[in-house]
Amino acid sequence: MKDLKEYNISFVGLKEGNHEFTYQIDNTFFTKFQFEEFNEANVNIHIDFVKKSTLMELIFTANGYVNVPCDITSEPYNQDLEGKFKLIVKFGPEFNDEDDEILILPHEEYQLNVAQYIYELIVLSVPSKRIHPDVLNGTMESDTLKKLKELEINKEKTVDNKSTTDPRWDKLKDLLTGKNT
Repeated sequence: MKDLKEYNISFVGLKEGNHEFTYQIDNTFFTKFQFEEFNEANVNIHIDFVKKSTLMELIFTANGYVNVPCDITSEPYNQDLEGKFKLIVKFGPEFNDEDDEILILPHEEYQLNVAQYIYELIVLSVPSKRIHPDVLNGTMESDTLKKLKELEINKEKTVDNKSTTDPRWDKLKDLLTGKNT
């Protein structure tokens, strides 16, 4: 992660107490992770960093939008996103990030790279099903939606087909129920 040095927080020189860090995330950030699902990104990341004598608390807050294609129409739109993530950093004999909310750094470590946590916060804040707002309110005009409406099964036709049945089937049904007329 040599390209992500600007996301290193050097905590050795910081005094105990609250510190704040802000980052403006755009598409260049995601290209460093080889993530190409977003057409455009504009996300503000705010980190409340609390340094204590034996541990550090980081609260990540994300606000902004990413431009993504709609899952139904493939039309691009801006998906608003908000997310929050809390990370506890403790010190121990070796690096351990097995727990999602607790990170253990070696005692000799002097900085923390937060890029991976920012990346995960943004990606996980985007809904898994992305639907354009105009599709939800019914005002979307697209070729894809027109084609879907053409291919939609007509409910009136299926109701008419149920009322007219083949008389041969009626005779078989009579045999099953024992109602010979």
